[in-house]
Amino acid sequence: MPQPQRREITYTDELLADRTVHRRYSDGGQEWRSAVGGGGRRIVRWRDERGGSGTDELLGRRIVKRVYDNGRPPIYGREAGYGRTLWSDGVLTVNRTSFGGRLGTVLGAVTAGAVVGGLTMPPAFLSPEEEEELRRQAEASASGGGGDGGATGDPGYGDWDDSSDTDDDFG
Repeated sequence: MPQPQRREITYTDELLADRTVHRRYSDGGQEWRSAVGGGGRRIVRWRDERGGSGTDELLGRRIVKRVYDNGRPPIYGREAGYGRTLWSDGVLTVNRTSFGGRLGTVLGAVTAGAVVGGLTMPPAFLSPEEEEELRRQAEASASGGGGDGGATGDPGYGDWDDSSDTDDDFG
C-alpha cells in the first residue's frame, strides 16, 4: 500500500477559563477540546470551526484513535514525543505551545528535517480486538503492571498543562 503524502501542521493550545483547550492550527483550523471519559479510558471530545466534531482516544502504546461524529472512517495517530503525532492520513501535527524561543526554533528545524523521515507510520486500521488489547495493555501499564516509558501514564486532565511533553494533548 502506498504511503500517504506527508505534510506538517503546527498548532498551539490555549487553556480557557472553563478548563477546555482552544487549539489553533497553522493551516487556519481551530478546535475546542475537553477531556471526557471514565472507566480508565482517556478520551478528548473535540469540535472544530467547520462544524466537525468527534473524539480522540489514547488507546495505548502511543496510538491515538480519532473518531468523527459524521461517520467518516476513523484515523489513527502515533505519538512520537516532543508534541509530534503522525496520523495515518499522512499529516504530522507538531505542538508549538510548549517550545518557545530558541528551543522551539531548534525543534522546528529538527522536525522539518531528518527526524520526520524516521517516524513510524501509525496503523491504517485496527480491529476492535486489537484496539481492546491496546486499551488493556495501557490499563495494566498505568496500574503498575508494565511500562512503556510513561506513554500511557496519567494524562493530567485535572490540570491541562502545556508545560510537559506527555501524551495529554493527543496529537
